[in-house]
Amino acid sequence: MSYNEGIVNVINGPVVKGMNMSAFKVNEMVTVGLKKLIGEVVSIEGDIATVQVYEETEGLRAGEKIYPTGSPLSVTLGPGMLGNIFDGIQRPLEIIQNISQDFIPEGIGLLSLDKSKEWDVTIIVKVGDELKAGGIYATVQETPSILHKLMVPNNLSGTVVEIKPNGKYTLDDQVVILEKNNEKFNLTLSFRWPVRKPRPIAKRIPIYKPLITGQRVIDSFYPVAKGGTVGLPGGFGTGKTVTQHQFAKWSDADIIVYIGCGERGNEMTDVLEEFPALIDPRTNRPLMERTILIANTSNMPVAAREACIYTGITMAEYYRDMGYDVAIMADSTSRWAEALREISGRLEEMPAEEGYPAYLPSRLAEFYERAGCVQTLNGQEASVTIIGAVSPAGGDFSEPVTENTKRFVTAFLALDKKLAYARHYPAINYLTSYSGYVTMLEDWYKENVAPDMIELRNKMIRLLQEEEKLNEIVQLVGEDVLPNDQALILETARIIKKGFLQQNALHPEDTYVVLNKQYKMLKVIDLFYENALLCVKMGIPISTIRSEDVLQDILKMKYEIPNDKLELLDVLMDKIVETYSNLRQKYE
Repeated sequence: MSYNEGIVNVINGPVVKGMNMSAFKVNEMVTVGLKKLIGEVVSIEGDIATVQVYEETEGLRAGEKIYPTGSPLSVTLGPGMLGNIFDGIQRPLEIIQNISQDFIPEGIGLLSLDKSKEWDVTIIVKVGDELKAGGIYATVQETPSILHKLMVPNNLSGTVVEIKPNGKYTLDDQVVILEKNNEKFNLTLSFRWPVRKPRPIAKRIPIYKPLITGQRVIDSFYPVAKGGTVGLPGGFGTGKTVTQHQFAKWSDADIIVYIGCGERGNEMTDVLEEFPALIDPRTNRPLMERTILIANTSNMPVAAREACIYTGITMAEYYRDMGYDVAIMADSTSRWAEALREISGRLEEMPAEEGYPAYLPSRLAEFYERAGCVQTLNGQEASVTIIGAVSPAGGDFSEPVTENTKRFVTAFLALDKKLAYARHYPAINYLTSYSGYVTMLEDWYKENVAPDMIELRNKMIRLLQEEEKLNEIVQLVGEDVLPNDQALILETARIIKKGFLQQNALHPEDTYVVLNKQYKMLKVIDLFYENALLCVKMGIPISTIRSEDVLQDILKMKYEIPNDKLELLDVLMDKIVETYSNLRQKYE
């Protein structure tokens, strides 16, 4: 099919209008001008089309040509993505740095995975096998910890008529030939997929298991599920990026996709320097071996920022289709929404609330709906979990991006600047946060941790809520006028906050906590509360209860008791019972 070439007519930042484009298609990828800048057709009216360009348009002139590619904006899926750092449209930044030291030059083209690198391929099918879409025909040990499974593209199926011997092949080398209706299809190590189109699955399955993070406030209080969606809103300096780093390093996902979407350059520099240096606690090998980084800083072209989360989620779905649990961190969706707003303004669309386009909610919904726990086309169970940071201006959670995110996510971990300024990290507000996964995961917690885990969690949250009410009275009349049982609630809430919810990411014992230790820590605090309450009912002053040495042991248990010596928590429980039993005997 022959295409006409378009002619640049209007240039408005990243938005270009071209004439003579009636033969182009909406969402088709094009190249613009002499430098062949990469762009995408977003609307067509008659023979005039609007193109959003993913590169700087400085120097572009009216009258230059717009060339079609015949395909939508797509990414190359194959070995070589793990451990790599890409920009918003999957161009590898390390390769670009060798070409241009400081900045991405315009017109560098749609570079992608390294097509010259050879991969050690093991063919796992034989001649005569029937293969369907999603079927696995070969494997590549992409990194020491991840086996890359090569799958039949979505639109193909057939009988294997020829296979190549095991050995080294590049991305474009054919390794298997399928035949269907006397037509032959070559299967290589890679194929392209449109980023805005979700990859197909056999079916969705109900969420039933948590994404374990080792962060107590998340795992015990507001759990995140594999295949779930999480909103992580917080103002400047509340620790969104550090919380996402903890998710990336410690969560029990197989693959991590980290998208720096419109973040400041120095923040992305920290990520790019820290991640390659991090050691994966599960394998004792570099964390980058199971991580993909997408760096799209705030000074990069705004249209590429809009595309980067689709690039990231498509890569995540590809590894999900192999049977892996994937966690994707988008930091931050607010910057992505700002890119939508800027492009929408240049397209002269009718603005909605705070200037955002009217389709902001549907775009957010499209993104978060691509999460899920699924059965893949090849019958495996896998998941994509989306953790989206939100950066509301001035920490105002009523602004449109935060409000709409709340509509589409099931867990909402609200970061609080008061807690952050009080050096309480993670600064997740334990009263305004919520997780809709608590009931979905209740059976899993009962079977794998303890039958009373959720009851214990609910009791601790009730104590924190009681403390919040009592604090209003304390601010008016002081703590001394409270009855002893209410003063005990304040003391227990202080222990929950300081001894359990507050967690030190730099302490070797406290940075990651296994679920069984989290449960036993809650049991220790509950045991203290119940024993101290018996003392209070006998009329023992709260000051005497506080003065016992065991209280300091409770506060220090998170540092002094390692994950592999949980029996020491049983010793601490015995000490609590003995201490307050002796105290009651004194007052009898």
